[in-house]
Amino acid sequence: MIKKYLLVFIISMIPLIELRGAVPVGLSGLWGEALPIIPLYITCIIGNMLPVPIIFFFARKTLEWGADKKIIGKFFSFCLEKGEKGGKKLQEKAGKGLYVALFLFVGIPLPGTGAWTGTLAASLLDMDFKKSTLAVTAGVILAGIIMGLASAGVFGAIGAVFQ
Repeated sequence: MIKKYLLVFIISMIPLIELRGAVPVGLSGLWGEALPIIPLYITCIIGNMLPVPIIFFFARKTLEWGADKKIIGKFFSFCLEKGEKGGKKLQEKAGKGLYVALFLFVGIPLPGTGAWTGTLAASLLDMDFKKSTLAVTAGVILAGIIMGLASAGVFGAIGAVFQ
């Protein structure tokens, strides 16, 4: 049982997969019985949020450091430019609702819209750490609820009712 929790904890820390992949794995019978939903959910949230402070405080510095390096410079510069352009667009559109936009960006479980990407965007936009962490945490919680419901077949059942 501990191995299953450790597995979903590690899966929830992997970029692009994150909690969105860990919740269905924990709820599936892939390695025996499904894990109980509440402990699984808490484990996945903690695993997904663990890298957030590291990303927030070090991602921008790492990208800036690598931007002038021979082999990685082009990629790091591309990431910085892309992040800053996208961030400025988001700021213009969201205005004062920037943290709500960050929450929704992280909370809607689509590929590339998780805690890693949201935190990187917050870092590149020089957003407040506490407010952006709260927005990302709330987004992770929302994504977990959506993925839990999807894994339980709730959305399929609702779709069947309306056909």
